[in-house]
Amino acid sequence: MTADRYAHRRTNATITVTDTRGNPVPGQPVRVKQVQHAFGFGCTPPAMDDREEQSRELWRGLFDTATLAFYWGRYEPTRGVTERKKLLQSAQWLASRGVRLKGHPLVWHTVKAPWVDPLPLPVAEELLRGRIRREVQDFAGLINSWDAINEVVIMPEFINEPDGVQNAITRMCADKGRVPMVALAIDEARSQNPGAQLILNDFDLGPRYEQLVEEVLDAGIQIDAIGLQSHMHKGFRGEDQLNDVCQRFARFGLPLHWTETTLLSGDLMPSHVGDLNDYVIDDWPTTTAGEERQAAEIVRHYSTLVAHPAVQSITYWGFDDARAWLGAPSGLIRLNGSPKPAYTALQDLIRGKWWLDPIDMVTDGDGRISLAAFAGRFEIDSGKSKATVQLPVGEAQLEIPLPA
Repeated sequence: MTADRYAHRRTNATITVTDTRGNPVPGQPVRVKQVQHAFGFGCTPPAMDDREEQSRELWRGLFDTATLAFYWGRYEPTRGVTERKKLLQSAQWLASRGVRLKGHPLVWHTVKAPWVDPLPLPVAEELLRGRIRREVQDFAGLINSWDAINEVVIMPEFINEPDGVQNAITRMCADKGRVPMVALAIDEARSQNPGAQLILNDFDLGPRYEQLVEEVLDAGIQIDAIGLQSHMHKGFRGEDQLNDVCQRFARFGLPLHWTETTLLSGDLMPSHVGDLNDYVIDDWPTTTAGEERQAAEIVRHYSTLVAHPAVQSITYWGFDDARAWLGAPSGLIRLNGSPKPAYTALQDLIRGKWWLDPIDMVTDGDGRISLAAFAGRFEIDSGKSKATVQLPVGEAQLEIPLPA
């Protein structure tokens, strides 16, 4: 008998349906419907304008977790003038539809606020601390998960200005050190939302990032998850490499979030390119052969990561080609708005193989029903009343009152 590679994702629940007095109700017909996974299947969301209604419906047919952009340079392009209203509307729209939210990122040396760069470091640091506190406080209750700091491994070395001058965040990190910079982000965010999930995120999946995580934890800094980026513009990593990365970072005992995932449906980026940002071409179309490859690889990628017990979430980076990072054909939706084969292939997993379709059941003589499915949130409907329950991984027993 073949072992179930997803057994650690499943709930085996015994649910007792009761009346208002707590008495079991035997012979009660109920409909059980899954409404969310415990595992975070995420993606950057489409725009909220009316033209994107079809795209939003496709998005919601696949994902239940959204990463919202809080890049300082775009969120506050002019000092004191923010995109708070716009982001708040997006967050409220998504949350009202049961979507879990994450903000990205609170601290990063790229897409930074240029008006901060010329300021003295002590002034820049106070502004950065205030920016972190403001965003976390403003969105507390809506956004309780944050990529607190992004790409710290290269942060003190990064130069992207035309004259070679380091930006303020880079200079700050070089002056303070990587670990104190992480502490700054975590401490300020935690001060405004003590229960927030705060993630250390990086694209460097090698020894330098492992060392940073070790130093951060040794310093007593409380990070809640390790973020791992995987923009596979040069080709799919493969199962062996994915498992190797997971094993190396799982040793820290923290959940792993694959925070940024992309797979191409067109020509791959040449292998000799170092920084992905350096590859710029006029036209980078999706192709029939590329779409077939993307569909096959996305199944392999998600199947491998969901099978690893340390992985808690996967976020696909760029839902459609119209807004794909670097103009690459990495989206799941074509420029004309139609789904690629990768969308359907992933949907067959997330809302098919790993999902419980609505099922009609009848409570036994003790008022119980038994449920085996991927853990998550479920709606129990008796026709006259309904309840929503969170069913955890493993064995679970609970009572649900469903008044007649």
